[in-house]
Amino acid sequence: MSDEAKAPPKQAVALSYDGKSAPTITAKGRDLLAEEIIAVAKEAGVYIHQDEHLSNFLQMLELGETIPKELYLLIAELIAFVYMLDGKFPDQWDNVHKKITEQV
Repeated sequence: MSDEAKAPPKQAVALSYDGKSAPTITAKGRDLLAEEIIAVAKEAGVYIHQDEHLSNFLQMLELGETIPKELYLLIAELIAFVYMLDGKFPDQWDNVHKKITEQV
């Protein structure tokens, strides 16, 4: 059996978050559609998180559906990490990110 035959099908799920309500499923797909979703996201500069188990779970949701409460913490951590990658930090951190950068 070739490596390609052993590999699980490629899949992708896109989430939208407006900062007010729970993130919602805006796109999902497998194989060629997944590749297109990923390509569009990369083109737009969207960060991509690869987690097969999370993707498998999110694939079960319908388009437009909000993520379940059980995923709030996990998705919130991913969103917070992306904000930090973009240099966005909460005001109450008192510019701790600048202090970290100065030490590096």
